[in-house]
Amino acid sequence: MRRNLCYLFLVVLTIASLFPFFILVVNATRNHAQIQRGFSAFFGVSFFDNLGKLLNDKNLPVLRALFNSVFVSFMSALLTTYFSAMTAYGIYMYNFKGKATAFKIILAIMMIPTQVSSLGFIQLLIKIKMIDTLPALFIPAIASPVVFFYMYQAMTATLPYSIVEAARIDACPEFKIFNTIVIPLMKPAIAVQAIFAFVSSWNNYFIPALVINSKMKKTIPILIAQLRSADYQKFDMGQVYMIICMAIVPLIIVYMFLSRNIIRGVSVGAVKE
Repeated sequence: MRRNLCYLFLVVLTIASLFPFFILVVNATRNHAQIQRGFSAFFGVSFFDNLGKLLNDKNLPVLRALFNSVFVSFMSALLTTYFSAMTAYGIYMYNFKGKATAFKIILAIMMIPTQVSSLGFIQLLIKIKMIDTLPALFIPAIASPVVFFYMYQAMTATLPYSIVEAARIDACPEFKIFNTIVIPLMKPAIAVQAIFAFVSSWNNYFIPALVINSKMKKTIPILIAQLRSADYQKFDMGQVYMIICMAIVPLIIVYMFLSRNIIRGVSVGAVKE
């Protein structure tokens, strides 16, 4: 009986989680007037009409924005996972003076909100002439205290000192040890953090809105906000739902490729093996 109640609860929870996505897809197939009338569980016939209007709008380079978001999010996920894992490896495997202090400083930086340092960040970009460039959106992902901490915890659970010491005895270079031994062992944890980093970068509106000025360099969140804040007479809810629907497709694809590592990756670091 208890098991059946658990299954029933999980079914209800799944339906509740998928319901907003269902409404999103339904509204993407309806026109503005139909959406204004209120909720409907039936699909409309305006899907291709909304898609055509969206793709033909010269003020909204949707395909270019999709490419920009995919590129920035992929690079952010790649850089933040690789360099955070490398930093965690250095703190975990090496004993040096000030190791504990360095660890505490990195953790302290986790408490500083992005908004606090945004002004200095923009001034730095202007000085090094990186304002209004896509690299300015993903290069800062190299320094990610949150990902570093997660990688460090995962290493304490899954990376024995003996494996690294054995490789060193065989005269294996440190970078080769990291790339061929540590990275494969950390694959589940890296997959989880790659998903989180990709989604975080994909949904990021604050920094791109400050950095990007050119129309062809804008990302999807900026276009959604731009379309949503359009003039009331030109405002089209069908296009808004369509662009949001298009925006979640890459996230679903990334999840499908990395989902099998999520459960194992999340549990890494929870229990000492």
